[in-house]
Amino acid sequence: MGVPSVQPNSGSHLLELTLDAFRIAHRAAVAAAEGITTSSKTLFEEVREHERELDSLDRDIDDLVTTTITKVGDDEARELLACMKFGISLERIGDLLLSFANRAETVASNVDLDDIRDLVVMCSQLEKMLADVEAAFRTRSLDKAVTVLRADTEIDRLRNVITFRHLEPSEGVRRLESFHVLFMAQELERAGDHVKNMAEEVCHLVSGRTVRHVLRAYDRPVEQLFLDHLKHKR
Repeated sequence: MGVPSVQPNSGSHLLELTLDAFRIAHRAAVAAAEGITTSSKTLFEEVREHERELDSLDRDIDDLVTTTITKVGDDEARELLACMKFGISLERIGDLLLSFANRAETVASNVDLDDIRDLVVMCSQLEKMLADVEAAFRTRSLDKAVTVLRADTEIDRLRNVITFRHLEPSEGVRRLESFHVLFMAQELERAGDHVKNMAEEVCHLVSGRTVRHVLRAYDRPVEQLFLDHLKHKR
């Protein structure tokens, strides 16, 4: 499902800024994953630089929407409003990854390997979700957007795994690292929620329907989808 890619128009510069913000957020997630694996200060600083870039882009997007939205038609106005929402969400993801990086730089060398593994997988899942939601918006693909909505459950699951691991009764006092690891997992889970919100916005932008209606259509049996396809062809 989907329609052709975004075409140049009076808001093309704003659309390009929004797509740039998606890519920068994706690079921040990549740097965060590699940083927690290697304890590299260079990579953590890269996350900080990307956060500053996302802040700047969010301001630029907001300013452009304000000056452009009254000069376009209804369809393009909806698109521009979506860009503004994406800018806000991506800026918040940058903030969450910044907090993650700051904590990781403090404790990464002392974090258990099980926690490192799960946090890296969460970051990798976030990377993929960001790439998929950017592609969903750029190509107006409901398929990609629904993929993002379903992928968020894996981040939630891993957050729960880490939480239960650190809340289980154990001998002695829990290390200070547990406090940071729990918050790092929560920050990645919240970042995933922002990506999920953007996927919901893509669903509404493309279909004009709420995400509940979109998912209901995707959850129909294959046989019913085939019958609907035949009916549409007639």
